[in-house]
Amino acid sequence: MDISSIVDILIKLYKQGYRQYHYLKGRKILLRKQRSFAKDYIGGTLFLVPTPIGNLEDITMRALRILSEVDRIASEDTRNTLKLLNHFQIKKPQISLHEHNVKERIPQLLAMLKTGEKIAQVSDAGMPSISDPGYELVKACLQENIPVISLPGATAGMTALIASGLLPQPFFFYGFLPRKKKDQLTTLDALKKREETQIFYESPFRVKETLANILEIYGNRDFVLCRELTKLYEEYLRGRCAEVLEELESNSIKGEICLLVSGCLNKKEEAAWQIFSIKEHVEKLLPKNENNAKAAIKEVAKLREMKKQEVYAAYHEIEKK
Repeated sequence: MDISSIVDILIKLYKQGYRQYHYLKGRKILLRKQRSFAKDYIGGTLFLVPTPIGNLEDITMRALRILSEVDRIASEDTRNTLKLLNHFQIKKPQISLHEHNVKERIPQLLAMLKTGEKIAQVSDAGMPSISDPGYELVKACLQENIPVISLPGATAGMTALIASGLLPQPFFFYGFLPRKKKDQLTTLDALKKREETQIFYESPFRVKETLANILEIYGNRDFVLCRELTKLYEEYLRGRCAEVLEELESNSIKGEICLLVSGCLNKKEEAAWQIFSIKEHVEKLLPKNENNAKAAIKEVAKLREMKKQEVYAAYHEIEKK
C-alpha cells in the first residue's frame, strides 16, 4: 500500500466519522474517529445524559434540551425518570435499561438507533455507566458505528472529592466494593498500596462493616464519609478511619454514601493492628478465621511481614533458646 492510498483512506475515514479497519505492512490498524456534530450525518445517535444526584437544580440546560429533543429515553428506572421529566414538563417515551434486562434491550435499542432515532440514556442519579448501567450499550453502539455523545454533569465521586480535604489528584475511583466480606478484604488488600486518594460507594446498611474492613487492611488513615450529597441533610464526617467508625458505632446513618480514604503515602504507615501485641493480634483474628489458629497466624504473618514461625512462637509464648 503506497502513501497516497493511505491518505485516501484517512480522508475517507474523516468524512465518514466511522470505525474502519485496514492493513499497513501486514499489521491490522484500527482507527476510530467520531465527528459528533457532523452536519451531513443522518443516522441515529446515543446521548449519555447525567441527572441530578439529589438536587434538581443541578440539571444542566443542555441536558434538558437533549431530553426534550430525542426520540426516546432509555432509563434505569422509568418511574424515577418520569418524576424528573414531569418536574421539567418534558414528555417523551421511555424504555427501561437496567442490569437485569441489558442483554434483551441492547438489540432493541440498536435497531431503533439504526433507523435514525436519537436516544438519551439516563441512570437514576448521576452519570450513566459510573456504578450504573450504560457501558454495555455504549460498547455495542461503537461496534455498530453509531455515534455516542456524553454530556458533562453531576457525579457523586467528584463532588465529594473536591470538598473532602484529601488530595484531589491523583485519585482512584472504585465504586461499590464486593458485598461478601472475604471478597471485600481481598479487594482492599490489592488496593491498599495505591498512592492515590481512593473513592468508594456504599450502602448505609453495610457501611460500618466496610469501614471496619478498611481499617483492618489500610490502617488508621485520613478518611472522609459523606452522605446525601446535594440534599437537605448533606453531611461530611472528616477524621481518621477509626474516629469515623467510632461515630458510626454510636449513631445510625442513612442515605447514599460516598467513602474517601487517603492513599498509601509511605510503606510503613501506621496500621490498626500496631496497638496489639503479636499474641493479641492473633487472638483478634481468630473469630474471623473460624477459631483456626493456624489460619490466624498465617494472616498476622502476612500483615506484619514476619515469618510464620516467629508469629507462632510469639503466640504460643515459646522462648528462643
